[in-house]
Amino acid sequence: MIQSMTGYGKSVLQLPSKKISIEIKSLNSKNLDLNTRMPSVYREKELSIRKLIASQLERGKIDFSLYMEITGEETSSQINKTVVKEYIKQLKDVVDGDETELLKMAVRLPDAVTTERDEIDEDEWASIAAAINESIEKIQKYRKDEGKALETDFEDRVQNIGKLLEAVIEMDPERIEGVRARLEKGIADIKEKVDENRFEQELVYYIEKFDITEEKVRLQNHLDYFLKALKSPDSNGKKLGFIGQEMGREINTIGSKSNYAPMQKLVVQMKDELEKIKEQLLNVL
Repeated sequence: MIQSMTGYGKSVLQLPSKKISIEIKSLNSKNLDLNTRMPSVYREKELSIRKLIASQLERGKIDFSLYMEITGEETSSQINKTVVKEYIKQLKDVVDGDETELLKMAVRLPDAVTTERDEIDEDEWASIAAAINESIEKIQKYRKDEGKALETDFEDRVQNIGKLLEAVIEMDPERIEGVRARLEKGIADIKEKVDENRFEQELVYYIEKFDITEEKVRLQNHLDYFLKALKSPDSNGKKLGFIGQEMGREINTIGSKSNYAPMQKLVVQMKDELEKIKEQLLNVL
C-alpha cells in the first residue's frame, strides 16, 4: 500500500509540573530532511529521537517540535542572594535611592540570577517517549489515508491511459492503410512506371518504420506493472516513478511514429494523464 509523504501528528502530555506538546509535520522530499526543535534540557535525547523518526517515517521533509510549558511551581532559576545584596550595597555607595529601585537594578546585573541545568527524569522521559511514538503513529495514519486517495487517483488515470491505448490499437490498421494509400497516390502522381515488386518491398520497409506493435505491447505491460506495484506491501514512490518514465518513453515513441493526426490526439491525452501521475508521484513515500 502506498503512503503519502505529507502528514501531521500531534500529542499533548500533562505532567505534574509541566505540559509537553509534540508536533511532527511532513512534506515531500527526495530524501530524509529532518529538523528538530526542543528545549535544551532534552537535547541529549535528540540523537535517539532522530533515529526513531528516520526508521519509522523513512523519507520526506520532516519537522519535529517538542514544546514545554511549566504549569507548576517548579523552576530552574534561583536568585543569588549574596551577589544581589553585594550589588545593592555597592549601588548605595554610588547613589541614594529606594531599596526597591536598587533591587530592580541589581537583579539585572551579571550573576544575579543563576540557572541550574535540570537532569532528565527517566520516568518522565518514558512518558514523553510514549507521546512521541503516539505522534508518529498519528502521522503514519495520516500518510496512509492520503496514500489511499492517491492510489485511487493513480488507478483512474492508468485506466484512462489504457482506454486511450485501446483506441490507438483499434485505429492502427486504419492508420497503416492511410500510409499505404498516400504512398500509392504519390507514386501515381509521378506518372512513372515502377517495379511492382520493388515498390512492394519499399512499402513494407516504410510501413515497418512506422510500426508501433512493440510500443503498444510494452506500454500495456508498464500499465499492468504500475497497478501491480501500487498493491505491494511497501510504499515505493521511486519505483513507481521509474515505471512512469518507461510509460512516458513508449507514449512518446508512439506519438513520433504515428504520423497520423487522429492518433496523435490520443497520444496527447495519454501524455496529459501521465503528467498528472508524475506530479502526484512526487508525494509518494
